[in-house]
Amino acid sequence: MTSVSRPPAKANSLPPQPGAVSRITRWDLDKTYLRTEFDTLRDLVKTAFESPEAKRANPGASTLLREMASSGIRVHILSGSPEQMRRSLERKLKLDGIEWASFTLKPNLRNVLRLRFRALRDQLGYKLPALLGLRIQEHDELAREWLFGDDSEADAFVYSLYSDILEGTVDETLLRAIARRGKMYDDVLDTTLFRARSVPREKGRVARILIHLDQQTPPDVFAAYGRRVVPFYNYLQAAFLCQEDGTLAPRSVLRVGAELVEKHRFDGDQLARSYLDLARRGHLRGTGISELQVAFEPWFQEEGTGRKGQELRRLVDRLPDSAAVAKANHNDERTLPDYLALVTRHNRRRE
Repeated sequence: MTSVSRPPAKANSLPPQPGAVSRITRWDLDKTYLRTEFDTLRDLVKTAFESPEAKRANPGASTLLREMASSGIRVHILSGSPEQMRRSLERKLKLDGIEWASFTLKPNLRNVLRLRFRALRDQLGYKLPALLGLRIQEHDELAREWLFGDDSEADAFVYSLYSDILEGTVDETLLRAIARRGKMYDDVLDTTLFRARSVPREKGRVARILIHLDQQTPPDVFAAYGRRVVPFYNYLQAAFLCQEDGTLAPRSVLRVGAELVEKHRFDGDQLARSYLDLARRGHLRGTGISELQVAFEPWFQEEGTGRKGQELRRLVDRLPDSAAVAKANHNDERTLPDYLALVTRHNRRRE
């Protein structure tokens, strides 16, 4: 079972209009939104006692989340951080101006009291039933999802498996075999199977799985999951992808880029190389560039003062050079991952 908080008063939690395709984004926190270190016991202790004001978001992540929420995308937080950190994490998100629809944290104290020590590291038995349960609670069969995780644990695996359950390409027999090989506890498996039977199925409900390369993992490592999974280095890349999907306004992309320039010393060439990297790897079609060009001048007149305006103009001027690269390399072919092979090595931190 998971613990889900109610949204704060200002959260974007309005019900979707009849017949409309609503949008959902689900986010991990550690190493995805937050710049968290937990590779040693000292790191874990420091993180547990760190004040909300001391926690740092990854460059561009807070701006992207704010822009998503303001455009009507429902934001759901699903983190492996322990439930005891809820107050601190919620405070950090509020300080960053982030609004959310649900906030789920891991019941690690309950796992310890039940002597389920394997569950402390396990993400499959925690996040998969939680994702399925949240989808059922949505009561919105038309919703499309953009899932954000990182490369330090199991997000690519769990998100992909969840996506293929929604599409109906992973049936109950295969899911049971994956869960058994992944050493899922029996009662958790029963819950997962029940939710998998209950969740509505339709292809294309997960638009993208975006994996933040916090550990600088080579992107090719994620090729086993197919083109739906997109490893990215910075949040401007994530914004480019969401804008091309039609779920983020061009001005929102410019605002993410402006944060990288103002607060993290990016220049226009670095911003342009971020687009080119995705284009070379085949994740972009090049179709959103003209919209960014059209949006730039109004943004520049209203928000483009100082260095950020100059560097973003350089970005926009260089983007057409990458359009041909994007069109030549784009590939959205999707194949079913070999989950039975991947389940034994999907979580580098499990041990």
